[in-house]
Amino acid sequence: MKQRKLWMLAAILVIICGTSVFTSCSSDNDDNPVVPTDEVEAQLQKMTLREKVGQLFYVRPECLDTTIHFNQPNSVDGSTDDIRAIKLQAVNETMRGVNEKYPVGGVILYAHNIEDEAQLTAFVSQIRTLSGSPLLCIDEEGGRVARIANNGNFAVEKFESMAAIGATGDAQNAYHCGNTIGTYLRRYGFDIDFAPVADVNTNPENIVIGARAFSDNPEVAAPMVVSYLQGLKDAGVTGCIKHFPGHGDTKADTHFGYAQSLKTWDEMLSCEMTTFKAGIQWGCQLIMTAHIAAPRVIGSDIPSTMSSVILQDKLRGELGYRNIIITDAMEMGAITQQYTNAEAAVGTLLAGADIVLGPQNFVGAFDAVIKAVEDGTLTEERINQSVRRILRLKKQIGHQTLL
Repeated sequence: MKQRKLWMLAAILVIICGTSVFTSCSSDNDDNPVVPTDEVEAQLQKMTLREKVGQLFYVRPECLDTTIHFNQPNSVDGSTDDIRAIKLQAVNETMRGVNEKYPVGGVILYAHNIEDEAQLTAFVSQIRTLSGSPLLCIDEEGGRVARIANNGNFAVEKFESMAAIGATGDAQNAYHCGNTIGTYLRRYGFDIDFAPVADVNTNPENIVIGARAFSDNPEVAAPMVVSYLQGLKDAGVTGCIKHFPGHGDTKADTHFGYAQSLKTWDEMLSCEMTTFKAGIQWGCQLIMTAHIAAPRVIGSDIPSTMSSVILQDKLRGELGYRNIIITDAMEMGAITQQYTNAEAAVGTLLAGADIVLGPQNFVGAFDAVIKAVEDGTLTEERINQSVRRILRLKKQIGHQTLL
């Protein structure tokens, strides 16, 4: 407990030290096991192009069953009525057949994929046998976005909201939340939690973030974010901060369509970037993109997920982030209303993303990336850059067998 309190104090001091500290920091958490570069390179050299491309996709299980057709998800729950009704809760033979040709790097489970402990345990075991050695992912933020805690068949601690935790002003409460969630996620076999929300909820008309954020004050939110991440890590689960470059100053919901922030980059640096810099300084392994437009940063209305200005110039170049960039779900309206399935998958990789999360048509997106490499739109070395980051994370987590 004494060590934990000292760590909390150090985290808060980092926040107070100022912007110059953040911009010069690296994203290497001293607690992360060092994976020798030659191990990753040796693994990479053994992989076929299809095996490499598979590592770039994290999908909902329904995407592996090509007999299932579903509409665009339309809520924070990430599901539509038709897909909820299917209740895909086990790996079937169609999925195995598709997966033989289309390996996958990760699988994300939603509320309708989870019935109870016995079913979840069996499902996770089945997913572990899929080609690509997929990591198991979930959105378990706490509060209204909690696939397991909001299921009455699971006896786990519930949390009112991250806003309620932020309002206490005590980062130890965020640590407790992250550690509690991480502990039961680890018990059920999950590797990655797409949490915490690092957005600063500065727009009171925001309909998608709201109480999912810790605060409307970046100086309050930042230590909460890193404390939550540490709680997950201490439980053996990898966290992911979202939604870069910040979804807190928007009115619309990117699940439905276009949303924007009209802030300049300087304005974001003084607010939204405070939490993301804190997460990078701590050593976060994944940052999730937002599909919001930021025209006063990008110079156009394209979603940030599709923007090299946001992902490469700002996140990697200016902020010095070196780990994995994962998209928000590519089946969301902000993407599907502007891009085809193929354009979205290839375009976000060209922009600098490493993992394409939740394409509505996984097979089509996979084929599009293969074609893009074959025709020179994407180079294989560009694919290798992302696969190296993904292999490094898998080896840190303990996934030695990848193929």
